[in-house]
Amino acid sequence: MKIALMDSGIGLLAATAAVRRLRPDADLVLSLDPDGMPWGPRTPQDLTRRALAVAEAAAARRPDALIVGCNTATVHALTALRAHLEPELPVIGTVPAIKPAAAGGGHLAIWATPATTGSPYQQALIRDFAGGVPVTEVPCWGLAEAVERADEAAIDAAVSAAAALTPDDVTTVVLGCTHYELVAERIRTAVQRPGRPPLVLHGSAGAVAAQALRRLGEQPAPGATPHGTLTVLLSGREGTLPAPALAYAEGRLMQAVTPAR
Repeated sequence: MKIALMDSGIGLLAATAAVRRLRPDADLVLSLDPDGMPWGPRTPQDLTRRALAVAEAAAARRPDALIVGCNTATVHALTALRAHLEPELPVIGTVPAIKPAAAGGGHLAIWATPATTGSPYQQALIRDFAGGVPVTEVPCWGLAEAVERADEAAIDAAVSAAAALTPDDVTTVVLGCTHYELVAERIRTAVQRPGRPPLVLHGSAGAVAAQALRRLGEQPAPGATPHGTLTVLLSGREGTLPAPALAYAEGRLMQAVTPAR
């Protein structure tokens, strides 16, 4: 089994690590776009063009499924990606985990990029899945970019700024950008208030990995022999993981995977 994942940068690492843990025997193809990142400021049309190119580079390696490991690309390009690649190649998008987060009740905060915060897309998810639950949308200025660079000072500043915008009575935080899952525990520490119940964080990586297996009719097998290989594509060129990836446990996990030949 071969599973490909795509993103402009290293935000896909969270879902990649989740796939690796569920199926260590699966070959992995990571298709990034360092020549075109970041995708967030691009127009939807330009972002879709870049995403299609990155997806085609991954598809050329003949994977069995493709995960779009990016919330922004899912919003703007998922329909075009599916129209271009399915049914031959199943395409799985990444959606903020608002539905399971809202099921727990309590005040919910959604940490997302400024472009996503307040967007019709996020508003529709809140309306459809979080009715009756207090919701605060928190724009996280510069956090995805800081995580991408593994800039410790910038990460701390961005997390602190977003935490200051998060009400004290929030019980649950949805990580609405795949980059944020790489610094989830730092977010937990910043938002947890003294004397309050333990904060619940909801990311998308585990659900996305499980959905990819379901689309393939496969089951998790975390105890399988870890003989899966890793291929990294950088704007279509074969390469290695960007150096900042190794600042995170998810990136170091991938570093230990045998490169494909």
